[in-house]
Amino acid sequence: MNIAMGPAGSPGGTESEHVPFMLEALAEARRAAELGEVPVGAVVVVGGEIVARAHNLRESLRDASAHAELLAMREAARRLGDWRLNAATVYVTVEPCPMCAGALVQFRVGRLVYGARDPKAGAVDSLLDLVRDPRFNHRVQVVGGVLEGECAAVLQEFFGALRKARRDGRVVEGARLEIE
Repeated sequence: MNIAMGPAGSPGGTESEHVPFMLEALAEARRAAELGEVPVGAVVVVGGEIVARAHNLRESLRDASAHAELLAMREAARRLGDWRLNAATVYVTVEPCPMCAGALVQFRVGRLVYGARDPKAGAVDSLLDLVRDPRFNHRVQVVGGVLEGECAAVLQEFFGALRKARRDGRVVEGARLEIE
């Protein structure tokens, strides 16, 4: 587990604190897979309680912005009555992309906890670091690698099944464009 220091230099907590919430995000990722969506799940936690949860719905909604963490943050803001999520921790199964990393900053999220790194699109630790860039007016505390193996396995299983279906000549609904 990679614990990075937050804006005030405070650590991101213990792994045991994060595991139950990451398991909830994994459950959301599995719901996405059942729909033929790329299996990414997210939950937003405030004061030890889940206030919002979501999974990818890009294909279902035909909306490129319907990523799990963005949908969860929108719902949390709606439920809390405030777009500022300073007291929130966002748990997501995969390192956020540039769009979602930017949204974490814009929503003023206090902490991000993610599972698997994304070497192709990760905008927190892999390709760039949008959430801790000192040029922005807000920085997000980051904990990476929580249940990393389990989070990566959900993606690997999904894309493995998708590739096999394509090789077998079966029509694949949902995330069919992700591997092209």
